[in-house]
Amino acid sequence: MAITIGTGQAKQLLENGAKQAETLVKDPAQVDDLLLRLEEKLKEVPAIGETLSDLPLMISMVKAWINGSYKKVSSKVILCLVGAFLYLVKKGDLIPDDIPAIGIADDLAVLTLALKLSEPELKEYVAFRDSRQES
Repeated sequence: MAITIGTGQAKQLLENGAKQAETLVKDPAQVDDLLLRLEEKLKEVPAIGETLSDLPLMISMVKAWINGSYKKVSSKVILCLVGAFLYLVKKGDLIPDDIPAIGIADDLAVLTLALKLSEPELKEYVAFRDSRQES
């Protein structure tokens, strides 16, 4: 029996996470803790797919926004990303992660939506980051 998660469900999960993120982003220590937990959770993923390949970039942009080195991203996008990160690390997913093969389907759906919503600003962040590395 296949369990799928639709875009509407992913959107609702992301919106709920964004609401939680509003408080969390005010405390850089909590954001750092969340990002560390996220990195640990990613170590459990058997194969990093295309969706997850941009996750380090998303994490980097959030860290840059939190520490003030990059503010050209809207707070809405930051809340969306942090909300997705919260969903990825929380216990009690819509589909439990320990179910083989489909356990991360809800995580991927939420992350894919967050990536889609933040893609233009991620591209701008990449240009910013690359220009700083060339200097």
